[in-house]
Amino acid sequence: MELTPEQKTAVTRWVSEGLQLPEIQKRLAEEFKLTLTFMEARLLLIELGLQVREPAAARSAPPPNLSAPEPPREKRSGLFGRRLEPAAPAGGVQVELDRVTQPGAVVSGRVTFSDGVNASWSLDQMGRLRLDAGTPGYRPSDQDVREFQTALNRELERHGF
Repeated sequence: MELTPEQKTAVTRWVSEGLQLPEIQKRLAEEFKLTLTFMEARLLLIELGLQVREPAAARSAPPPNLSAPEPPREKRSGLFGRRLEPAAPAGGVQVELDRVTQPGAVVSGRVTFSDGVNASWSLDQMGRLRLDAGTPGYRPSDQDVREFQTALNRELERHGF
């Protein structure tokens, strides 16, 4: 989009005054009858070599610590709406979530059972669990299955599921 020199000067002034992109869009519409989408307004600022400043509140807030664990809760929602008391960490079963979810799954990951067998797991949109150890006929022990369920619930809650 081509702006007149007067319009370019106005946009530059608004950015220097600390206006945010939505406010600049509004002013362009009110003062110059130019209606721009957010993306168009953003591209316009890039063309003009301008960058909006972060609001003061955003600058003063410390960045979130994403590696800090969530504080323990008294009660948790289970995978299928069950209410669970916080469980102690699973002994011999380790559960991880994949960074890239397997095709056809809502969430997926890996599990290592207490006997050292590694398996991949996934949950589909219907809530069905798939477990693939790569060894035909492999079945984890009943204790490992219980620990897997507990560890999986805990890991999913930790990641916001």
